[in-house]
Amino acid sequence: MKKAIAFTERNIKELTRDPLSYIFCLGFPLIMLIIMSVINESIPPEAGMTLFQIGKLCGGIMIFGQTFIMLFTALTVSQDRAGSFLVRMYATPMVSADFIAGYTLPLFIIALAQGLITAAASFVISLISGGEFSIPGALLAVAASMPSALMFTSIGILFGTLFNEKAAPGLCSIVISLGSFLGCIFFDAEATGGIMLTICKIFPFFYCSKCARAAIALDLSGESFLIPLAIVSAWAAVLTGLAALAFGSRMKADLS
Repeated sequence: MKKAIAFTERNIKELTRDPLSYIFCLGFPLIMLIIMSVINESIPPEAGMTLFQIGKLCGGIMIFGQTFIMLFTALTVSQDRAGSFLVRMYATPMVSADFIAGYTLPLFIIALAQGLITAAASFVISLISGGEFSIPGALLAVAASMPSALMFTSIGILFGTLFNEKAAPGLCSIVISLGSFLGCIFFDAEATGGIMLTICKIFPFFYCSKCARAAIALDLSGESFLIPLAIVSAWAAVLTGLAALAFGSRMKADLS
Protein backbone atom coordinates (compact mmCIF):
# COMPACT_ATOMS: atom_id res chain seq x y z
CA MET A 1 0.00 0.00 0.00
CA LYS A 2 2.86 2.40 0.79
CA LYS A 3 4.32 1.82 -2.67
CA ALA A 4 0.97 2.62 -4.31
CA ILE A 5 0.63 5.80 -2.24
CA ALA A 6 4.15 6.91 -3.20
CA PHE A 7 3.38 6.29 -6.87
CA THR A 8 0.09 8.17 -6.46
CA GLU A 9 1.94 11.19 -5.06
CA ARG A 10 4.29 11.16 -8.04
CA ASN A 11 1.38 11.13 -10.48
CA ILE A 12 -0.40 13.94 -8.63
CA LYS A 13 2.72 16.09 -8.96
CA GLU A 14 2.95 15.31 -12.67
CA LEU A 15 -0.69 16.27 -13.24
CA THR A 16 -0.54 19.48 -11.20
CA ARG A 17 2.53 20.60 -13.16
CA ASP A 18 0.66 20.32 -16.46
CA PRO A 19 -1.47 23.44 -17.12
CA LEU A 20 -3.52 21.52 -19.70
CA SER A 21 -4.94 19.36 -16.91
CA TYR A 22 -6.51 22.48 -15.39
CA ILE A 23 -7.78 23.71 -18.74
CA PHE A 24 -9.38 20.48 -19.94
CA CYS A 25 -10.31 18.74 -16.69
CA LEU A 26 -11.64 21.80 -14.85
CA GLY A 27 -11.88 24.80 -17.18
CA PHE A 28 -13.43 23.35 -20.33
CA PRO A 29 -16.40 21.64 -18.60
CA LEU A 30 -17.22 24.93 -16.86
CA ILE A 31 -17.06 26.79 -20.17
CA MET A 32 -19.47 24.28 -21.70
CA LEU A 33 -21.75 24.65 -18.67
CA ILE A 34 -21.91 28.42 -19.19
CA ILE A 35 -22.37 28.18 -22.97
CA MET A 36 -25.20 25.65 -22.70
CA SER A 37 -26.85 27.75 -19.99
CA VAL A 38 -26.76 30.79 -22.28
CA ILE A 39 -28.24 28.69 -25.10
CA ASN A 40 -30.99 27.51 -22.76
CA GLU A 41 -31.97 31.11 -22.06
CA SER A 42 -32.61 31.63 -25.79
CA ILE A 43 -34.86 28.56 -26.13
CA PRO A 44 -38.54 29.55 -25.89
CA PRO A 45 -40.55 27.72 -23.18
CA GLU A 46 -43.10 26.48 -25.71
CA ALA A 47 -40.34 24.40 -27.36
CA GLY A 48 -40.45 22.04 -24.36
CA MET A 49 -36.65 21.67 -24.42
CA THR A 50 -35.49 20.84 -20.89
CA LEU A 51 -32.12 19.17 -21.57
CA PHE A 52 -30.15 22.39 -21.08
CA GLN A 53 -31.96 23.49 -17.94
CA ILE A 54 -29.42 23.72 -15.14
CA GLY A 55 -30.89 20.81 -13.16
CA LYS A 56 -30.26 18.41 -16.06
CA LEU A 57 -27.27 20.15 -17.58
CA CYS A 58 -25.20 19.86 -14.39
CA GLY A 59 -25.32 16.05 -14.40
CA GLY A 60 -24.42 15.85 -18.08
CA ILE A 61 -21.45 18.21 -17.70
CA MET A 62 -20.16 16.17 -14.74
CA ILE A 63 -19.94 13.13 -17.01
CA PHE A 64 -18.60 15.17 -19.93
CA GLY A 65 -15.73 16.39 -17.75
CA GLN A 66 -14.81 12.83 -16.82
CA THR A 67 -14.14 11.96 -20.45
CA PHE A 68 -11.16 14.33 -20.34
CA ILE A 69 -9.91 12.52 -17.24
CA MET A 70 -9.80 9.41 -19.43
CA LEU A 71 -7.69 11.34 -21.95
CA PHE A 72 -5.15 12.47 -19.35
CA THR A 73 -4.95 8.96 -17.88
CA ALA A 74 -4.12 7.54 -21.31
CA LEU A 75 -1.54 10.28 -21.90
CA THR A 76 0.14 9.69 -18.53
CA VAL A 77 0.39 5.92 -18.94
CA SER A 78 1.49 5.98 -22.60
CA GLN A 79 4.11 8.68 -21.96
CA ASP A 80 5.48 6.79 -18.96
CA ARG A 81 5.85 3.75 -21.21
CA ALA A 82 7.44 5.75 -24.03
CA GLY A 83 10.00 7.32 -21.71
CA SER A 84 10.97 3.95 -20.22
CA PHE A 85 9.88 5.24 -16.81
CA LEU A 86 7.69 2.19 -16.23
CA VAL A 87 10.44 -0.21 -17.26
CA ARG A 88 12.64 1.28 -14.54
CA MET A 89 9.79 1.10 -12.05
CA TYR A 90 9.31 -2.59 -12.82
CA ALA A 91 12.65 -3.20 -11.11
CA THR A 92 11.12 -2.04 -7.80
CA PRO A 93 9.05 -4.34 -5.54
CA MET A 94 5.84 -2.81 -6.96
CA VAL A 95 3.23 -5.17 -8.43
CA SER A 96 0.68 -4.37 -11.15
CA ALA A 97 -2.01 -3.57 -8.56
CA ASP A 98 0.23 -0.82 -7.14
CA PHE A 99 0.59 0.75 -10.58
CA ILE A 100 -3.17 0.58 -11.27
CA ALA A 101 -3.94 2.18 -7.91
CA GLY A 102 -1.23 4.80 -8.43
CA TYR A 103 -2.74 5.87 -11.74
CA THR A 104 -6.37 5.64 -10.62
CA LEU A 105 -6.33 7.51 -7.29
CA PRO A 106 -5.04 10.89 -8.60
CA LEU A 107 -7.62 10.97 -11.38
CA PHE A 108 -10.30 9.86 -8.93
CA ILE A 109 -9.45 12.87 -6.75
CA ILE A 110 -9.60 15.15 -9.79
CA ALA A 111 -12.99 13.69 -10.76
CA LEU A 112 -14.29 14.42 -7.26
CA ALA A 113 -12.99 17.99 -7.38
CA GLN A 114 -14.36 18.38 -10.89
CA GLY A 115 -17.83 17.25 -9.79
CA LEU A 116 -17.88 19.59 -6.78
CA ILE A 117 -16.75 22.58 -8.88
CA THR A 118 -19.40 21.81 -11.52
CA ALA A 119 -22.06 21.55 -8.80
CA ALA A 120 -20.97 24.88 -7.25
CA ALA A 121 -20.95 26.62 -10.64
CA SER A 122 -24.38 25.17 -11.45
CA PHE A 123 -25.75 26.49 -8.17
CA VAL A 124 -24.46 29.99 -9.01
CA ILE A 125 -26.00 29.77 -12.49
CA SER A 126 -29.31 28.66 -10.96
CA LEU A 127 -29.32 31.75 -8.74
CA ILE A 128 -28.69 34.00 -11.74
CA SER A 129 -31.15 32.30 -14.10
CA GLY A 130 -33.77 31.40 -11.51
CA GLY A 131 -33.69 27.73 -12.47
CA GLU A 132 -34.50 24.93 -10.06
CA PHE A 133 -31.45 23.29 -8.52
CA SER A 134 -31.06 20.93 -5.57
CA ILE A 135 -27.83 21.19 -3.59
CA PRO A 136 -28.38 17.80 -1.83
CA GLY A 137 -29.15 16.31 -5.25
CA ALA A 138 -25.98 17.78 -6.72
CA LEU A 139 -23.86 16.32 -3.91
CA LEU A 140 -25.56 12.96 -4.43
CA ALA A 141 -24.79 13.23 -8.15
CA VAL A 142 -21.10 13.80 -7.39
CA ALA A 143 -21.04 10.62 -5.29
CA ALA A 144 -23.09 8.67 -7.86
CA SER A 145 -20.73 9.72 -10.66
CA MET A 146 -17.70 8.09 -9.04
CA PRO A 147 -18.32 4.68 -10.70
CA SER A 148 -18.32 6.41 -14.08
CA ALA A 149 -15.09 8.20 -13.11
CA LEU A 150 -13.55 4.80 -12.38
CA MET A 151 -14.85 3.51 -15.71
CA PHE A 152 -13.33 6.36 -17.73
CA THR A 153 -10.05 6.12 -15.82
CA SER A 154 -9.90 2.39 -16.57
CA ILE A 155 -10.48 3.07 -20.27
CA GLY A 156 -7.60 5.55 -20.14
CA ILE A 157 -5.29 3.01 -18.48
CA LEU A 158 -6.33 0.39 -21.02
CA PHE A 159 -5.62 2.65 -24.01
CA GLY A 160 -2.38 3.93 -22.47
CA THR A 161 -1.22 0.36 -21.91
CA LEU A 162 -2.15 -1.04 -25.31
CA PHE A 163 -1.23 1.92 -27.52
CA ASN A 164 1.61 4.44 -27.79
CA GLU A 165 1.53 8.11 -26.84
CA LYS A 166 0.38 9.10 -30.35
CA ALA A 167 -2.43 6.58 -30.82
CA ALA A 168 -3.88 6.58 -27.28
CA PRO A 169 -5.03 10.25 -27.27
CA GLY A 170 -6.63 9.83 -30.69
CA LEU A 171 -8.65 6.85 -29.52
CA CYS A 172 -9.66 8.75 -26.40
CA SER A 173 -10.89 11.63 -28.59
CA ILE A 174 -13.16 9.17 -30.40
CA VAL A 175 -14.54 7.94 -27.08
CA ILE A 176 -15.07 11.56 -25.92
CA SER A 177 -17.14 12.25 -29.05
CA LEU A 178 -19.10 9.01 -28.70
CA GLY A 179 -19.58 9.54 -24.98
CA SER A 180 -20.95 13.05 -25.53
CA PHE A 181 -23.40 11.92 -28.20
CA LEU A 182 -24.41 8.46 -26.99
CA GLY A 183 -24.39 9.69 -23.40
CA CYS A 184 -27.12 12.17 -24.38
CA ILE A 185 -25.18 15.03 -22.80
CA PHE A 186 -26.11 17.47 -25.57
CA PHE A 187 -28.79 15.35 -27.24
CA ASP A 188 -32.04 13.98 -25.78
CA ALA A 189 -32.33 10.43 -27.12
CA GLU A 190 -35.17 9.59 -24.72
CA ALA A 191 -37.30 12.30 -26.28
CA THR A 192 -36.34 11.09 -29.76
CA GLY A 193 -36.84 7.39 -29.02
CA GLY A 194 -36.61 4.77 -31.74
CA ILE A 195 -33.37 3.19 -32.93
CA MET A 196 -31.27 6.10 -31.65
CA LEU A 197 -32.35 5.42 -28.07
CA THR A 198 -31.74 1.70 -28.57
CA ILE A 199 -28.18 2.39 -29.73
CA CYS A 200 -27.54 4.71 -26.79
CA LYS A 201 -28.68 2.04 -24.33
CA ILE A 202 -26.09 -0.40 -25.66
CA PHE A 203 -23.25 1.75 -24.30
CA PRO A 204 -22.61 2.75 -20.68
CA PHE A 205 -22.38 6.50 -21.38
CA PHE A 206 -26.17 6.81 -21.54
CA TYR A 207 -26.52 5.35 -18.05
CA CYS A 208 -23.75 7.58 -16.65
CA SER A 209 -25.60 10.78 -17.48
CA LYS A 210 -29.01 9.31 -16.68
CA CYS A 211 -27.85 8.35 -13.19
CA ALA A 212 -26.29 11.77 -12.51
CA ARG A 213 -29.37 13.64 -13.67
CA ALA A 214 -31.70 11.45 -11.62
CA ALA A 215 -29.54 12.06 -8.54
CA ILE A 216 -29.76 15.83 -8.97
CA ALA A 217 -33.53 15.56 -9.31
CA LEU A 218 -33.56 13.29 -6.21
CA ASP A 219 -35.35 10.69 -8.31
CA LEU A 220 -33.97 7.54 -6.70
CA SER A 221 -36.33 5.09 -8.36
CA GLY A 222 -34.96 1.88 -9.79
CA GLU A 223 -35.44 2.75 -13.46
CA SER A 224 -34.05 6.27 -13.19
CA PHE A 225 -31.23 5.87 -10.67
CA LEU A 226 -30.56 2.43 -9.17
CA ILE A 227 -30.52 0.39 -12.39
CA PRO A 228 -28.31 2.90 -14.30
CA LEU A 229 -25.98 3.08 -11.28
CA ALA A 230 -25.73 -0.72 -11.20
CA ILE A 231 -25.03 -0.87 -14.95
CA VAL A 232 -22.29 1.77 -14.77
CA SER A 233 -20.75 0.06 -11.73
CA ALA A 234 -20.70 -3.25 -13.61
CA TRP A 235 -19.00 -1.63 -16.61
CA ALA A 236 -16.49 0.03 -14.29
CA ALA A 237 -15.66 -3.28 -12.61
CA VAL A 238 -15.22 -5.10 -15.93
CA LEU A 239 -13.09 -2.36 -17.49
CA THR A 240 -10.95 -2.05 -14.36
CA GLY A 241 -10.33 -5.79 -14.52
CA LEU A 242 -9.43 -5.59 -18.21
CA ALA A 243 -7.08 -2.66 -17.57
CA ALA A 244 -5.38 -4.59 -14.77
CA LEU A 245 -4.98 -7.68 -16.97
CA ALA A 246 -3.63 -5.63 -19.89
CA PHE A 247 -1.18 -3.77 -17.66
CA GLY A 248 -0.02 -6.99 -15.99
CA SER A 249 0.53 -8.65 -19.38
CA ARG A 250 2.45 -5.63 -20.69
CA MET A 251 4.54 -5.61 -17.52
CA LYS A 252 5.49 -9.28 -17.94
CA ALA A 253 6.28 -8.73 -21.63
CA ASP A 254 8.55 -5.79 -20.87
CA LEU A 255 10.37 -7.75 -18.15
CA SER A 256 10.95 -10.80 -20.34
